[in-house]
Amino acid sequence: MKDMKGTILFDAGEPNPYSQFFIGKSYLKMLTPEPNAIGNVTFEPGCRNNWHSHVGGQLLLVTAGEGYYQVEGQPAQRLKAGDVINIPAGVKHWHGATDDSWFVHLAAVGDPSKPETEWFEPVNDEQYSEANKVK
Repeated sequence: MKDMKGTILFDAGEPNPYSQFFIGKSYLKMLTPEPNAIGNVTFEPGCRNNWHSHVGGQLLLVTAGEGYYQVEGQPAQRLKAGDVINIPAGVKHWHGATDDSWFVHLAAVGDPSKPETEWFEPVNDEQYSEANKVK
């Protein structure tokens, strides 16, 4: 990740154990244990997760690189270090890196008593290409 040298706050960790729900490579380093689990998620350029929702909501704190966040039925938002996204419970969404940048965020469950994630279909190439038009 030499294009982000000096900006990495936490080790990228190991290959993401949820990789079956991602297109591309991602890494996960858990920073705190449950019930208040916080994970450092690192996406290689072009990597994105499938559409999904969280029973207890989710909080994303972007720490490095550039990426996207999109709620189903709404345009994608471009994200950069310092951005904070509060995702309400049950909202179908995805997030991932731009096609030319690594992307790193901290992810925390909004309500630790409801940590479940429901995974849906992959973000297809057309949807991802549309997101890449957002500046």
